Amino acid sequence: MGRITFYEDKNFQGRSYDCSSDCSDFSGHLSRSGSCRVESGCFMAYERPAYAGSQVFLRRGEYPDFQRMSSMSGMMGMTNMDNVRSCRFIPMHRGQFRMRIYEKENFGGQMHEMMDDCDNMMERYRMSECQSCNVMDGHWLMYEQPSYRGRMMYMRPGEYRSMRDAGTSGSTRFNSFRRIMDMC
Repeated sequence: MGRITFYEDKNFQGRSYDCSSDCSDFSGHLSRSGSCRVESGCFMAYERPAYAGSQVFLRRGEYPDFQRMSSMSGMMGMTNMDNVRSCRFIPMHRGQFRMRIYEKENFGGQMHEMMDDCDNMMERYRMSECQSCNVMDGHWLMYEQPSYRGRMMYMRPGEYRSMRDAGTSGSTRFNSFRRIMDMC
């Protein structure tokens, strides 16, 4: 398992809360999250309880000021970092990666099987939308815009008949995909 510590204030100040696995709601322990330290493992941090809202991928390291870092490339996807309320541990995957993406909900329309990263779905597959997917092997990050930019969403193995049902907030359009291969 991994280990992450959230702090109420910037620069690792104030009360803290430790997690070593998934935590669906730590708002009862902290009034806000201004910084965090990932001592081991990789995590997704979510702006709302129950793994909802905007998401951001955190790997081993120190994050002393969420708000200042939200514009940096490693923190893309989170619009209000002081509202982190839940986190999910991402287990390390060894082996092949496989995911099928579908143009329409309920696995309809065009289908493409992916085994590697895709920085622009429209250019590679001539597909303008991904409305459902089946993650067969590995853990993936889906991004709203090409070149791994914009809001992101963590996808673990499973069937996702509708991206809206998978926990997206707002836009359900994804245009680039990346395997989580970090040795966290």
